[in-house]
Amino acid sequence: MANTPIPMSKLKHLLKLHHLGRSKLEISTITGVSRNTIKKYLAVLSELDLTWEELSAKTDHELDVLFCQEPPSAPDKRLVALHAFFETHDKRLRQRGMTLTRLYEIYRRDTADCFGKTAYYKHYRIWKQRTRPSMRIEHKAGDKVFVDYAGERLEYIDPTSGEVCRAEVFVAILGASQLTYVEATASQKVEDFISSCQNALHFFGGAPTAIVTDNLKSAVIKSHRYEPKLNENFEAFADHYGMAVLPARAYKPKDKALVEGAVKITYTKIYAALPRRLPVGLEMLNDRIAELLKTYNTGQFSGRDYSRLEQFRELEEACLQPLPQNRFELRRSLQASVAKNGHINLGPDKHYYSVPYAYIGKKVRVFYNNEQVEIFYRHQPIASHKRVRTPYQYTTDQDHLASHHQVISEWSPEYFRERARAISPEVEHYISMVLLRKQHPEQAFKSCQGILAFARRLGPQRLIKACRRADSFGLYHYKAIEEILKKGLDLQEDASEPRSMPAHNNIRGKDYYASVDSSLSQEQSHD
Repeated sequence: MANTPIPMSKLKHLLKLHHLGRSKLEISTITGVSRNTIKKYLAVLSELDLTWEELSAKTDHELDVLFCQEPPSAPDKRLVALHAFFETHDKRLRQRGMTLTRLYEIYRRDTADCFGKTAYYKHYRIWKQRTRPSMRIEHKAGDKVFVDYAGERLEYIDPTSGEVCRAEVFVAILGASQLTYVEATASQKVEDFISSCQNALHFFGGAPTAIVTDNLKSAVIKSHRYEPKLNENFEAFADHYGMAVLPARAYKPKDKALVEGAVKITYTKIYAALPRRLPVGLEMLNDRIAELLKTYNTGQFSGRDYSRLEQFRELEEACLQPLPQNRFELRRSLQASVAKNGHINLGPDKHYYSVPYAYIGKKVRVFYNNEQVEIFYRHQPIASHKRVRTPYQYTTDQDHLASHHQVISEWSPEYFRERARAISPEVEHYISMVLLRKQHPEQAFKSCQGILAFARRLGPQRLIKACRRADSFGLYHYKAIEEILKKGLDLQEDASEPRSMPAHNNIRGKDYYASVDSSLSQEQSHD
């Protein structure tokens, strides 16, 4: 038989010319087929013992089977044993450090009549193509976890409102063992996405070295072929568990083909098996999913005698990184400008936190969680505070303030009373009245500071007299003292002292009224 089969049309022409009695030389001249090839085909024809009518009725496929295919031979015992070795040990190639060469050393050690290395590689490639032709990537144990969301959502009843809600379905699968985790979540927002990823790691009992995600916004802010921009919170989550983030290329589903397949299996093994009655709340829905997921992971692979869970415990469980003691806590972030008073505003709480005064006017990045507020400038930490949710209040670190700001931060009603008391009791009384006249004492701090500053500029005696004069008129504010000192009214006599009446012809004076009183009394006595 020819090594390279000729086209069926030419084979039929060759056989017809032979039936017509043409010689091999004539057939070769007419068809262009060598005489040796013609001789081999005619030798097969002579063994078939078929008439021309029977032969011409055969289809192309039947002629190919008769003339071009090798007859079946007895199976090679060595090859059968090699294929059995591949069936048993192929999954060991997913262990970290295991190679096909090391596997050959095991095969040669345990097999007396073994193939050579070249034949071993050749038969492995052929066996691999026949058993798993679609497999392109070999996943190492503990290397990657693939995560994605199912396209179809599940329904549940909101326990508070009674409304029917639709839940997103998160799917995660380990590359080597194909152990799968499925969870229903309220949304695909970063909080729910990170929570689902974290739950998957705790379900597996460890963390792989990398996590492969789709380009959803909760993981990738901006996709790029070479340097995608990751979500800061998701990147912090991956760092917490010692994983690298490997976003799949946009529009390249083969990069995450494993999880795409897991999503399809989820539809058949979980979606279709869920009871028709809607669960009340996400918790009940996830309880139902967990039961079906356990059955799925403990069920045997198609055509194999082991399950995903068994494969995980044998190959991958020991290769995962241990989980940290504390679970990851999501940190939110925002950009803020440092105000002139050296504080930033945490918008969600409307609370103010101090930063070192050198950063006044700078834009900083604020990271915060339920307990802590951290402030960074150009990726360097500059301040850290315990989170306080009281609105419109200040949390201040004294070390952050400039020297004059530190003095201001120490202001209090007692502070100003003590300073005024050091000058005189009259000034202390006046400052106390200024503090009392304001709805809140802090509103009067600036006024008190300005009033006491006059003692340094003009001397304590003038301030004492000005306070005494303003107090006599019931005027308790900075402007009153400023006007008195500006116009020099403190240098005049005190308003409380009596003044003598000036002499004038038009002014009668007290003597006039005294004489009038005596005259009236005399007239009354005569009467």
